[in-house]
Amino acid sequence: MDIKLASEIDGPIAVIGDVHGQVDKLGVILDRLQDAPLFEDRWVVFAGDFVDRGPDTRAAIDMFHEFYHFHPRTTAVAGNHDFAMAASLGLIPAPEYSNWAERWLDHYSAEATFASYNVPFADLSALRNALPESHRAFLANLPWLVEHPRYLVIHAGLDPYSPFETQMKILRQRDFSLNRPQWLCEKSYAEGPLPPGCLQTVISGHVCVPKVIIRKQRILCDTSGGLEGDLSCVLLPEMEVITSGNYQHHPSDYSRQEITPEANRRSKAWWKFW
Repeated sequence: MDIKLASEIDGPIAVIGDVHGQVDKLGVILDRLQDAPLFEDRWVVFAGDFVDRGPDTRAAIDMFHEFYHFHPRTTAVAGNHDFAMAASLGLIPAPEYSNWAERWLDHYSAEATFASYNVPFADLSALRNALPESHRAFLANLPWLVEHPRYLVIHAGLDPYSPFETQMKILRQRDFSLNRPQWLCEKSYAEGPLPPGCLQTVISGHVCVPKVIIRKQRILCDTSGGLEGDLSCVLLPEMEVITSGNYQHHPSDYSRQEITPEANRRSKAWWKFW
């Protein structure tokens, strides 16, 4: 069944950091989200990078679809790994001079993605054929931006030295004439200022941090990088953090509250196959 990912949302939100095939950790996050306040009204937004590095890209995308059909207030933005995979497989347009396939195979830890679809590494044609049509459509149609009156979710962030409205226009339309969309790829945006005219808080993954970072108008929520550590999810406007580990905390003071085993054992209706 096709899904339509919203790029304009309102109300309470939950933003999940880079998944990178970490299906077990993602299952814990989605399970715990249902115990959070206002779940039925809350938008769940994935900050991108579903693929590569972690153990099971295919299962992570399947889990996203399963959760979307259970909770349609679910959406996502493209990460640079998602973009690289889609461009390498011809699922999205790319300039003729693009070398995304070479870059993805050499620098993105894509071996795990091929393995999850049971395809020999670097056989791009076989991987494209192995992708279910729903996965192809998902990777091809990921927004580059999710807009909220108070927040912007963008995988890497905004360019501090380019006009804000120009960037927003490019992000909304997904300008595939650009070989390397910096809003999905540029790590320096994690520490840089926001461009003049941006009034919302920008929420990103992309750069792995030891714990969720919340600054004025800036939130970074990738706490595993697909390699180690817990997956994290930020609840807004509460500014509370849910993790796939044993604790949840409020990032203003990093106080910790243990999540009870009873809560962990609760069965969730959406979780049919995991």
